[in-house]
Amino acid sequence: MSQSAKSQQSILESVNTKVLKSDLPALSIGDTINVHNRIVEGDKERVQVYQGVLIARAGRGMTDMITVRRVVDEVGIERVWPVNSPLIAKIEVLRHGDARRSKLYYLRDRVGKSRRLRDRRRGLKNIEVPGETKHAPAAPAASTEPAKQ
Repeated sequence: MSQSAKSQQSILESVNTKVLKSDLPALSIGDTINVHNRIVEGDKERVQVYQGVLIARAGRGMTDMITVRRVVDEVGIERVWPVNSPLIAKIEVLRHGDARRSKLYYLRDRVGKSRRLRDRRRGLKNIEVPGETKHAPAAPAASTEPAKQ
């Protein structure tokens, strides 16, 4: 590689590191996520939340893109976002789904309960799951016998 090509590459890397977001959660395919999208209408700006299942991820670095699918009134809607876009205010992971593929395009053909993914709980211990109650261990029964000395 020539000297000028190396300098151009270092300039590109420095620009990319300034633009890349560092506050992103660990996103994996099958997760149910909230994407907080900034919408500018005239001189006003508001944030709209888009909730759906992460079905695809492509690219890396500056070109990292996510595809999120949701179903509204039995119609599937998919949106594709660049992860590092300034129009994305925040991404939240609500639920970790168990997916054994890197792209979940087969969900497009699913209807009803078969559209849902299992929860991923492998390797996760002592995690509070919303809606699940933990029962305290039963206290040992008191003995009626006198204590031996």
